[in-house]
Amino acid sequence: MWHVCVTGSFAQINTERVMIIGRNALFYEDYILAIQNFNHVIRARPYLPQPYFYRAVAKLYLDDYSGAEDDCTMALKQNPFMIKAYYARGIARQNLGLFDQAIEDYQKGLEFKPNDQPMMTNRAIAHVQKKDYEKAKELFNEIIALYPKEMKLYSIRGSLYAEAGDTVAAMNDYNKAIEIDPYYPNSYGNRALLYYQAEKMEEALADFTEAIRLNPREEGFYINRGLVRFNLNNLQGAISDYDQAIALNGNHVIARFNRGLIRYNVGDYNRAIEDFDVVISFEPDNYMAYYNRALLHSQTGNYRAAINDYSVILAEYPSFAPAYYNRGEAKRNLNDLTGAEQDQWYARELDRTGGNAVMPAQMIDNNAAFVKNETDEETEDARKTREESDKNIAKFNRLVVYNKNEEQMNKYQSEIRGRVQDKNIRIDIEPQFILTYYEKINPVNESLHYSKILNDFNDRRTLGWRLVITNQEASLNEFQIEAHSNSIDDLSAKIENDTTNADYYFGRGIDFMLIQDLSEAIQNFDQAIQLDPSFLLGYFNRAAVRFKQMEYERSTATQDELSEAMSIQLNADKGFFGSGRSPSPAPVFKEPDNLSFAYEMILRDYSKVIQLDPSFTFAYFNRANLLCTKRDFKAAILDYNEAIRRNPNFAEAYFNRGLARLSQGDQRGLIDLSKAGELGIFNAYSIIKRMTSE
Repeated sequence: MWHVCVTGSFAQINTERVMIIGRNALFYEDYILAIQNFNHVIRARPYLPQPYFYRAVAKLYLDDYSGAEDDCTMALKQNPFMIKAYYARGIARQNLGLFDQAIEDYQKGLEFKPNDQPMMTNRAIAHVQKKDYEKAKELFNEIIALYPKEMKLYSIRGSLYAEAGDTVAAMNDYNKAIEIDPYYPNSYGNRALLYYQAEKMEEALADFTEAIRLNPREEGFYINRGLVRFNLNNLQGAISDYDQAIALNGNHVIARFNRGLIRYNVGDYNRAIEDFDVVISFEPDNYMAYYNRALLHSQTGNYRAAINDYSVILAEYPSFAPAYYNRGEAKRNLNDLTGAEQDQWYARELDRTGGNAVMPAQMIDNNAAFVKNETDEETEDARKTREESDKNIAKFNRLVVYNKNEEQMNKYQSEIRGRVQDKNIRIDIEPQFILTYYEKINPVNESLHYSKILNDFNDRRTLGWRLVITNQEASLNEFQIEAHSNSIDDLSAKIENDTTNADYYFGRGIDFMLIQDLSEAIQNFDQAIQLDPSFLLGYFNRAAVRFKQMEYERSTATQDELSEAMSIQLNADKGFFGSGRSPSPAPVFKEPDNLSFAYEMILRDYSKVIQLDPSFTFAYFNRANLLCTKRDFKAAILDYNEAIRRNPNFAEAYFNRGLARLSQGDQRGLIDLSKAGELGIFNAYSIIKRMTSE
């Protein structure tokens, strides 16, 4: 079977070419494909350090920290001066809990690259993780002295102080972070937790609301605001927050657990049971969920189900007297008087002998959602919370706090984790459309994109799969990678028998594109167009793949210039191109000659598509995106206009035109963003809120 992307003899491997394909795959987040290509290089040239390093990066993305550590070690064996390998291995070791070894890696990297902020920061975080707070404070003070304007450093140090119990210092740092950048939502989220712990609920509510305004897709903000609203007796508001968190992630266990408790509290028993059913399906060892569900089953008269749940709990907590009392009561309701007496006698014995010292005997109050303590001590307050890691069964009726200090402490800064375009705080335009076989499922924006010419092509059934046009490409799994490698072999055999069939070259170009051999893909599209100069889909995908190649080559040239050229930047004094202000001047960015040539070739292909079929709206959209890379927003807006004129429900075109208009100081961009949000691009509302804030 054909596995490597070379021309000529398949028996040999061009390692430089396969490395490029692997790095393409890594850049476009096809991690399994990237690993397979780096495997080929390692087998052919095991003495090269680079494939081990890049394979380690792919494994980091896949949370294979042990594998990443091993690969970094191999890279450093080949080249002990590879700074990023120390950095990546430090990240892997931090995630493995090997904090001392991670610190050693960061220190080694800093010997070669002194004052590197990410390595210095991760080293300090590792000291926090090993509870060496004094050393961590010393290191953070050192970093902040070097980088006093770096907002995230204050936010991270604030989390350190919160972890160490110094809430005053933590509050000062969160305030400073917000002063430097009032548009970073996590700072508000962290400060809100401090307010919550200090029982300053109104202040906590305001901060969580601001965090949500800035980032309405972060589930944790809704979960924790739900806690605040619950404490303010706004139960419907709390449920609304959990509804929103679950709308974003239907499998979110904390949101389900908390909503189940509140539904229980307001007497919505059946739907509370549904929530605990989901929690238990994802966490079969969540005994607090079992106990709450057992109480609910008792409330709704399903005593057999209640007994089953109590028995599960008692198998894990054999000294938990309340479960015996309540199981006995359920048995009594089923006329199992002997079993009921045995359970309740045993519960009394546990109480008498101190077998359940944590929590005294309890009985169900049919008029309340939570079990009440019958003791002379103060009643346990159900409004108190617990950390997710707290498995004390006695806290079964407490709402769960989402990631108390997780915002910064467990998210390591990393230049190698995340695409280059994600380094600066900014707004991305919606990406280009491309012809492929696979697309990501987007539960928020489910719009289907139709093209008659594509539909007619698919009806001919020339290729082995049905093409779709999408701007949400999906990464391939190992079976799909193998399938498309086989497809290349099959199409190559067909081409040998019929060298005049443009569809075969086009299909093979799609296969090469999917396995990230962009150069071979372009060559095949070239051949298809040469055979059929009217092949619209060939021109379109050749342009789209050339754009991908240009984007990757820019990333390898320089990170800073790429960030400027490929995104709509934040305005220095407002966070966006300011309301009514002139746009920021275009950055000075001299394209390398090869990229300027690629730009012209892409532009020419999209213009040819439009000439062949003026109704093909995706060509206008992609050409507009290309123009945005040159910051030619006026020309881009004209193309977005044409795409929208031909398809009034083109959500992505409204979104991108909105950003392009705002870049020109045109407030009609807000209307475009509103329309994009209405059509399903959720992020548009966050931008509108930020743009209209004072």
